[in-house]
Amino acid sequence: MVAFSPQQLADTVGSGLLSFPVTHFTDDLEFDEPSYREHLSWLSQYSVAGLFAAGGTGEFFSLTTAEVSRVLTAAVSEIDGRVPVIAPAGLGTRTAIEQARDAERAGAAGILLFPHYLTEASQDGIAAHVEAVCRSTSLGVIFYNRANARITVDTLARLADSCPNLVGFKDGLGDIELMTRIYARFGERFVYIGGLPTAETFALPYLELGVTTYSSALFNFAPEFALEFYADVRAKRHDAVYAKLREFVLPYLDIRDRRKGYAVSIIKAGLDAVGRRGGPVRPPLIDLTPAELDELRALTAANSLQLAR
Repeated sequence: MVAFSPQQLADTVGSGLLSFPVTHFTDDLEFDEPSYREHLSWLSQYSVAGLFAAGGTGEFFSLTTAEVSRVLTAAVSEIDGRVPVIAPAGLGTRTAIEQARDAERAGAAGILLFPHYLTEASQDGIAAHVEAVCRSTSLGVIFYNRANARITVDTLARLADSCPNLVGFKDGLGDIELMTRIYARFGERFVYIGGLPTAETFALPYLELGVTTYSSALFNFAPEFALEFYADVRAKRHDAVYAKLREFVLPYLDIRDRRKGYAVSIIKAGLDAVGRRGGPVRPPLIDLTPAELDELRALTAANSLQLAR
């Protein structure tokens, strides 16, 4: 098992596309470890810079802490050092600390710190939450800036000083001015990750803001397309990027945007559409309708994304 220092984690994560695999469930909504392992085995033949187990696409919000540990342990075992596996931590501060410590024991390479649960908090409160989690682990930590965990440039400056193992900033807001201010202030102190839904849509303009990578949910069912798209973005091949957006990504978004929560549901449907098993989502999410799944099948077939192996 390869150990990553916080800086090594940042350097590695920023060097390529990031995989955020779904978490497979059985028909009665229990964790389906064999299907999950098979999915990771299939994805691992493609070159990515990091795999985020039980992340947002992996329905972290619907998993118990014990289930998070099971998913993470399966991922670390199945990947076997080929790619750094980043674990989730979130909810309340004590729960996030427990999850971070579990992740380190399981052999994870780093932590993605999700927003704390439910309550609003001051900037001092959010900073104290992040500092407590960072102190609890020697792993590199990536802060996910979204929902009720939105920090200012000044708060990030405090954390940059107080948390040497805070090495990443994942943006889930799409605030261009904030990202500009952050990169102008901190430069390469952090690795910057695009974390908006279907991040491919924002990848090209975000590259100019220092965001060299993003979480690709599409990679779950269209890995070759996702990697080609990322290569076009990094090479700034604008015509190729916009062609892929027009032909597949934007029509895909038209389906995704029909209902709240479909950002995850459509990924599992995408696996079904290309002949692999996605399985159901857990409530409060809902699955695509049969008609929408047929529409997605037609879209993937029209774009030669039938890549099941």
